[in-house]
Amino acid sequence: MNSKIKLQLSFMMFLEFFIWGGWFVTLGIYLPNTLDASGSETALAYSSQSWGAIIAPFIIGLIADRYFNAERILGVLHLIGAFLMYQMASADDISIFVPYVFGYMIAYMPTLALVNSVSFNQMKDPSKEFAFIRVFGTIGWIIAGLVFISLIFQWDSPENIANGALRNTFIMTAIASGILGVFSFTLPKTPPKVDKEEKVSISEILGLDALKLLNDRNYLIFFIASVLICIPLGFYYQHAGQYLGEIGASINLAGSEIGPAGMMTIGQISEVLFMLLLPFFFKKFGFKKTILVGMIAWLVRYVLFAYGNTGEFVFMLIIGIALHGICYDFFFVSGQIYTDTKAGEKYKSAAQGLITLATYGVGMLIGFWVAGQIVDTYQLPDNTHDWVSVWRFPAIFALAVGILFAVLFKNEKVEYKS
Repeated sequence: MNSKIKLQLSFMMFLEFFIWGGWFVTLGIYLPNTLDASGSETALAYSSQSWGAIIAPFIIGLIADRYFNAERILGVLHLIGAFLMYQMASADDISIFVPYVFGYMIAYMPTLALVNSVSFNQMKDPSKEFAFIRVFGTIGWIIAGLVFISLIFQWDSPENIANGALRNTFIMTAIASGILGVFSFTLPKTPPKVDKEEKVSISEILGLDALKLLNDRNYLIFFIASVLICIPLGFYYQHAGQYLGEIGASINLAGSEIGPAGMMTIGQISEVLFMLLLPFFFKKFGFKKTILVGMIAWLVRYVLFAYGNTGEFVFMLIIGIALHGICYDFFFVSGQIYTDTKAGEKYKSAAQGLITLATYGVGMLIGFWVAGQIVDTYQLPDNTHDWVSVWRFPAIFALAVGILFAVLFKNEKVEYKS
């Protein structure tokens, strides 16, 4: 892979996640403060991610893999996304906003697989080359939140939130999406790899051929735990930003105030760090203990959120966000490795599709709905929330899932494959 292609793929990955990080984190702050959305309405908007994840395999399996070059579909979807994102910025009511965000996520979620396809098609050894390209995605996410939203424009400051300045995040994202849409047509050609005459079943597209893995008692317990742990995960994605914005959380960095969007990027930074530590931890302590540490991290995070504040205990909020690396890497990445080892050569892709559908699709859908209901339950007369009670629920739930997994899952040796 020559330097030009590396630069193209790195820029593609940078924009792909700059786009996602440029609006998704602050959506939970924007909706209640600018569009007066309730917790349930916010949950409806966030659930668009899950529906996008459920529908994405059909777009990839029925269209991208069979009829058109991946880079061209990537370009078209991002141009559609740019239009829908601009419409989201223009929406002045939650009932108008929600259809646009649903349409946007149906267009965006397939692009996560498409950028991988374009990248892998140019690599001789993806296991060695992909990490260098993918890290630019994390950098893009961090720059969107920390540099643009928090440092340069300060759209997430309390005054600007009150004035509706977060609407600008959708404009910024629409511009980035338009740029990536046009740029995609210059990417290396990635033609379809499946004969369009070849028959394909719905079960193959959704990875349902891997359901036979559930006959393995250990994998069944892991599978159920994976779906259940997405319920507390929904609280973090949907309401952590809203929580930080509502209590006016910020940190001072070199004389500059970093608001909620910038603070949340601590989670992405820690994700990179703990991804590097995961192989060591996995080999030293094994799969079961690694998963349990991830679950315990969920419990600790929500306890820290419940009792942290913007004063002397602001460090508790920072640690809670920084735990995202353990929460995500130690559970979800370890789970992907476990799934890969259990599936065998024939069902590797199907198994990964199934666990993605179960977690980001079904599990997160339930998690977003539950989180919205809980937040509405603890809304106070002045439209703020009893956050101690809100965060108590996912903490207890994560503890229950952890106990369930610890008791029922029998330890087994799982090899780490990087």
